[in-house]
Amino acid sequence: MENKVRFALIGCGRVSYKHINALKNIKTAQLVSICDLVEDRARKKADETGVPWYTNYREMLKNEIIDVVIILTESGIHAKIAVDVAHNYQKHIVVEKPMALKLEDADAMIEACDQAGLKLFVVKQNRYNLPVKKLREALETGRLGKLVLGTVRVRWCRDQAYYDQDPWRGTWAMDGGVFTNQASHHIDLLQWMMGPVESVFARTATMLHNIETEDTGVAVIKFVNGALGVIEATTCARPQDLEGSISILGENGTVEIGGFAANQMKIWQFKNSFPEDEAVVEKYSTMPPNVYGFGHEEFLKKVVHSINQNRKALIDGIEGRKSLEIINALYESTETGKEVFLRFKPKRSKLGQCEE
Repeated sequence: MENKVRFALIGCGRVSYKHINALKNIKTAQLVSICDLVEDRARKKADETGVPWYTNYREMLKNEIIDVVIILTESGIHAKIAVDVAHNYQKHIVVEKPMALKLEDADAMIEACDQAGLKLFVVKQNRYNLPVKKLREALETGRLGKLVLGTVRVRWCRDQAYYDQDPWRGTWAMDGGVFTNQASHHIDLLQWMMGPVESVFARTATMLHNIETEDTGVAVIKFVNGALGVIEATTCARPQDLEGSISILGENGTVEIGGFAANQMKIWQFKNSFPEDEAVVEKYSTMPPNVYGFGHEEFLKKVVHSINQNRKALIDGIEGRKSLEIINALYESTETGKEVFLRFKPKRSKLGQCEE
């Protein structure tokens, strides 16, 4: 029987309820404390969960018995907290996407956890969506054959009030734009399905919001295997969310997963069909109730299992860094107006920088 793993939350914002609800449903997990700089927010979550609350995470880590820290703060301080927690408190770390804003910060997080013998998990819950798992299975078994084109579309609605909720939203220093925030999961899915990226060429615009960063962006991707890709992302869909989708086209078939959280099978067709193919679209077409989808519980179950069995995580720091490098390359391209080849050091990307 697996040991119960004790979790603490740092950050009680928009996504925290997904982690709290997921932990409630995992028998081998326990939420033991929460922390937020805003006292009212911390107190409210504490009242809802029945656990102690703090406004200083260092006090929490000194006072409570904790195995894993879940970092849910603004993206720009993920790295600072993670490195501190690893070096000074020796706790395993779960961090929401993106794991950091700057590649050097992501590298510091990975190094800190490696040096301390700790596990670093990056939240990519959409990898656990049932249609996504089915697509991955088709790719691994070679059903699509040679890959031709991969496309992700994030057409979501975020009004100005969304960005005005917190002063860090839509800033280069703490958040990033639609590529970094809303499309991060979809960019991760694209590279996970299509393979390593060779180069990117991107364009962005700020169309409907009063923010530093982009609310709309498009990009063309070239993969190492020769396939091409397209990223389309915006928070300017009106009057409501339209989709968060991924399409993969290969020489032997096409799969499209739609909905607004890449959680609804739309197209599942192959040159050589199997008897069970007829039922796939119906079986995997359930829409989630919100943009976060169904995957947090499955993700956190894997975290618990990885810690208890001392096994490698599906989405560790190295894996989480891949989409961050792509995102930095997208911004490098928008600033230079040039194609950017990966395995690069950002020079012009504004991500993680203070706006002058």
